[in-house]
Amino acid sequence: MRRFALKFNSCGPVIKEGVGFVAPSPRRGPPASKCDRASDLDMGDPGMEEVLPQGCIAHALSFTSPRDACRASTVSTTLLSAAASDAVWDRFLPADLQSVLARADRPVDCCSKRDLFFRLCDEPVLVDGGKMTFSLDRSSGAKCYTLSARALSIQRGDTEHCWRWVSQSDSRFLEVAELINVCWLEVQGKIHSKSLSSKTTYAAYLIFKLSDHSYGLGHPLQEASVKIGTQSSTTGICLQLSDMYAHLRARRHRVAQFGQGLCSRQRLLTIEETQEAEEEVEGVGGRVPRPRDDGWMEIELGEFYNDREEGEDGEVHIHLLEVKGGHWKNGLIIEGIQIRPKRSTTRTKGLSNLTVYDRSSSTTRPRPVAFLH
Repeated sequence: MRRFALKFNSCGPVIKEGVGFVAPSPRRGPPASKCDRASDLDMGDPGMEEVLPQGCIAHALSFTSPRDACRASTVSTTLLSAAASDAVWDRFLPADLQSVLARADRPVDCCSKRDLFFRLCDEPVLVDGGKMTFSLDRSSGAKCYTLSARALSIQRGDTEHCWRWVSQSDSRFLEVAELINVCWLEVQGKIHSKSLSSKTTYAAYLIFKLSDHSYGLGHPLQEASVKIGTQSSTTGICLQLSDMYAHLRARRHRVAQFGQGLCSRQRLLTIEETQEAEEEVEGVGGRVPRPRDDGWMEIELGEFYNDREEGEDGEVHIHLLEVKGGHWKNGLIIEGIQIRPKRSTTRTKGLSNLTVYDRSSSTTRPRPVAFLH
């Protein structure tokens, strides 16, 4: 008796000789093309459910990934039905999901496992009294957390003339931290590794904005680090490209830069000036901010591999520091630090539902220009 397995290539699901199911009878006629999705799983293939019962198809799909299950659902009505079953999506949900949702500020109710999965991808859930959010990575189902500014340790964060706590209408948290004036900039965060998905490469991202009067956040570069156990990564980051460009201009014209910069008025950087500042940062191995779809900016602070088994624990330490410049800094607005799989993109809609890709919502946002002081 021949056996086969359901596998995926770049064109979709195909059947390969292997172990697991009884193979259907060979197709008559000319050989199928290399990227033939229809193969033995075409909508017009009579008796398919007799050869591959829906439960078997669902079982096979549960060993793939959320992305592959969505791709498979576009092939035929049988695969669509199998890919929508709770047996598939229960495997994509974290094993400790119920204990996580028990910490939610509000109940999370969905009529199916599939709906619950996409709800957690699209709408992060506030947990632990609103101090962090929990969500799932759309491609892999890995756990993601965002630590609010209140969950972070901010040097002199409770000193009124250094930082203030304000509300922002576009923030998921009740409060964000706005920098008033400091020389010593230091922000720390931590999370237990057992809260994250095992065998997954994660990255930590600072989610922030700059006020119109911000200054002193571009040069020298801030030092960002992430550490867990014996793993550690350290890199330089630039939170404010306009401040970096002001430094470059001062260096080019041999002008000393003090206080709030070279000029008191604001102006927008041109595309060429922005690129020059980015090249300066990236030329020394530093990172620059990128826009998010929610209106905030983000910058990667470092990455780590969570190799701990389920149930084991350790602390992930995230650190942002700038104390070498000795100058005043102002206008940094911190929403929090997000920990998500390294390969993930922020708030994309590539799998907006089970059967199709919503490419219309994956629009390219124009790169925002920076303010020069």
